[in-house]
Amino acid sequence: MYLGTATGWMYESHNSGGDWKRLAWIGKRDDLVLDSIVVSGADSKQIVVGAWVLGSPDGGIFLSKDGGLTWQSPSEMQGQSIRALTAAPSNPKTLVAGTLKGVYQSADGGDHWKLISPAGSQELHEVESIALDPVDPQIIYAGTWHLPWKTVDGGQHWTNIKQGVIDDSDVFSIIVDPKDPKTVYASACSGIYKSQTGGDLFKKVQGIPSTARRTRVLMQDPTNSNIVFAGTTEGLWRTVDSGATWQRTTGPEVIINDVFVDPTNSNRVMLATDRGGVLASNDGGNSFVQSNNGFSARQITSYLADASTPGSVYVGVVNDKALGGVFASTNGGLTWSQTSSGLNGHDVFSLAQGPDGALLAGTRHGIYRLQGATWSRVDNVTLNPPPAPPSRTGKKTAHAGAASAAHKSPEAVAHKSAALQPVHSFEPAINAFARGGDTLYAATSSGLFESATSGQSWKEVPGFEPRSWNFVAARRSTVLASNLNSAVLSLDGGQQWTPIKLPETLDQLSAMAVDDAGGLWVGGRQGIYVSDDKGATWQTVKDLFLRDVNSIFYDDASQRVLIAAGSKNTIAFAVHLPDRKIHYWNTGWNLRLIRPMGDHLVGTTWFDGVVIQPRMVDSKEMASH
Repeated sequence: MYLGTATGWMYESHNSGGDWKRLAWIGKRDDLVLDSIVVSGADSKQIVVGAWVLGSPDGGIFLSKDGGLTWQSPSEMQGQSIRALTAAPSNPKTLVAGTLKGVYQSADGGDHWKLISPAGSQELHEVESIALDPVDPQIIYAGTWHLPWKTVDGGQHWTNIKQGVIDDSDVFSIIVDPKDPKTVYASACSGIYKSQTGGDLFKKVQGIPSTARRTRVLMQDPTNSNIVFAGTTEGLWRTVDSGATWQRTTGPEVIINDVFVDPTNSNRVMLATDRGGVLASNDGGNSFVQSNNGFSARQITSYLADASTPGSVYVGVVNDKALGGVFASTNGGLTWSQTSSGLNGHDVFSLAQGPDGALLAGTRHGIYRLQGATWSRVDNVTLNPPPAPPSRTGKKTAHAGAASAAHKSPEAVAHKSAALQPVHSFEPAINAFARGGDTLYAATSSGLFESATSGQSWKEVPGFEPRSWNFVAARRSTVLASNLNSAVLSLDGGQQWTPIKLPETLDQLSAMAVDDAGGLWVGGRQGIYVSDDKGATWQTVKDLFLRDVNSIFYDDASQRVLIAAGSKNTIAFAVHLPDRKIHYWNTGWNLRLIRPMGDHLVGTTWFDGVVIQPRMVDSKEMASH
């Protein structure tokens, strides 16, 4: 079995999806969505993969003739966004692909391609789904972002088969019954349709609630044509009577991208899901369990080493819902356990530890504090009073402004009093934490906040209009906070703040840190900059040549700044203070961040989890063990 991901990686399994291992990094890039995989019926070592890129018309066809060891990209399809790909059941050499430009066909197993839909068509383009007649490969169905189409002569003429389909329906999937080619199913944003006339007339299938309309994939049981699975954005639905009735067999939280039914054992049903990896069933889809051994695409956003026990480390994960959150290790990252009870499936953007040792998680929806084994959201948050309304002209206004508090209007007193009360529900995105002395700081999407109670309560830092803050870094009483294009600095633990000018050549901030001497470090696409005069001037670091900075971290114990940079760069850098000598390591991984752990380093990758620097042991130490 083969598994495609949204990060360019392709996996293989030799035991029906029980275990996975990496096969190939398609295109050597991490933004390719591998949505279509075709294994030749004539030669199982010949694999064709269709890829596209989120938010871009880019992509391509990738072809392997040696089981995935080496790959080539046919020139006719380079840069094409491949949204659908299938082989003719009657002729494995015939392949048809749907792209944003139209329908393409290959007659030689994928080596060469030609456009078989009208060039420059204003109607037949943005092809999301493809199906071929099981007997006649000249009969092709194509679902677009608008409506379905059909050709019976290999693309010389096309007919819009929209009878019965709601106008402007995005057709996600089309399947043709292998035993009765006149029976065609189509799933669209407006529901599921069935035709018993080869697409001449569709009738909408009832039984699936309107809330589950986005049915991304349909899959027919190869041994029983009455059984059809519908993979939706709200779980898996199954019909056993050709669509007359449907039943959901998973929870509604499961988002399904693909469904596989084993042709040799139809009780074996597998799901490719958003955020949850692979789910497998051995009872025809009645129940599912995870089947992700060897497969990982976790996106780690944050890392925290326990201040009292350095071997205990925590990471925050996004895009995994109930399977994500916070993971903890007590042995320096060798093994991990999920520690996410109470986080409600929220993405974790940042982690911190208070002076009392309590753990804090900054999520997409507020701050959580770990109490025992369960996280609880912190809602004890005080906001600044809103700005005073514009004064009205006239004697009444002047009198009210000069009056004592006892003579202010009840409306003004109540308004101010309410503003000073803790909020009932504090749910902004918590982008970053920092600790300076005994004070914690949080950069959020709705303001900058501080806590002197180890995160049990928070108050908004006064002096700023509400704005989104992306970063915060602190060291003792020096605190640096910023959004993408501007920064403020405090030298007295957050009592007073001063705007500082960022480097002129830096178009957007992506990371920052404060070192022990009060040096300010910022980085972005153009590289890394340091200021030793509180942001008045900025310099680059001699002999430090890098771009696209992902993370900057001041390692107090070793007096060095650790830097991870680049989406394709595998080099980790360290700047030793105060001589600013450069050290670097070729890690072999594209790192999102790098941190110290004892006498070695640990990094998190963009999609491959946590990696650890091997600890070098000399021969004497080896002999003693």
